[in-house]
Amino acid sequence: MENTLSIIALDKLAIAFLPVLIVLAILFKWSLNGKFALYALSRMLIQLLLVGYFLSYIFDNSSAWIVVTMLLIMVLFSSWIALGNIKELRLILLKRALFSITLGGCFTLLVISQGVLGLDPWYQAQSIIPLAGMIFASCMNSVSLSGERFYAELERGCDYISARKTAFQASIIPNTNALFAVGLVSLPGMMTGQILSGTSPFIAARYQIVVMCMVFASAGMASALFLILSRHSSKSAR
Repeated sequence: MENTLSIIALDKLAIAFLPVLIVLAILFKWSLNGKFALYALSRMLIQLLLVGYFLSYIFDNSSAWIVVTMLLIMVLFSSWIALGNIKELRLILLKRALFSITLGGCFTLLVISQGVLGLDPWYQAQSIIPLAGMIFASCMNSVSLSGERFYAELERGCDYISARKTAFQASIIPNTNALFAVGLVSLPGMMTGQILSGTSPFIAARYQIVVMCMVFASAGMASALFLILSRHSSKSAR
């Protein structure tokens, strides 16, 4: 496969928003929260354009301290966002979320970057930052789901063990469903991007296997750690 995609011109990029406009029109026509969707799309556009320029600088000036700083920022933001659905306990649970996402995410990142990919030096920004982004995002979603479900179960009067089991099971449902669906229902983003750029599907599939493993494992470990840390304060949290 030698065909590769050309750089998308801005006028071509604008065409991608045509289907989006249809959905926005439906939201406004049906008196739904169209302004919120428009705000979300605007943020997405600004954030991705800015991060594109920012990452270009980082990739061209890769160094250990820059990569470590980026990883710290990613962990902090993911931990804070993960607790957005239990805001009344956000500050109390922040340390647990930080510890869980850092340990579960960084351990998985170490295994993948050094054990599987053998990055040398380890701080290759072009590889380590996208990998960390996928891992920490997975941890964030898992902690968010487990935390919300765990405290909801406690409010219903469940004991710690029952609440933990229910919360952990709920937190891994999205990633478990993704394991079942990959290759049959969907071709995930990384694999699709590689195929579109001309990479052999066999090679793309190997990388996607790595991605699926690291996403599932990091999410599970972060969720389990968060729930374990919540044991002693589960009764006093509410």
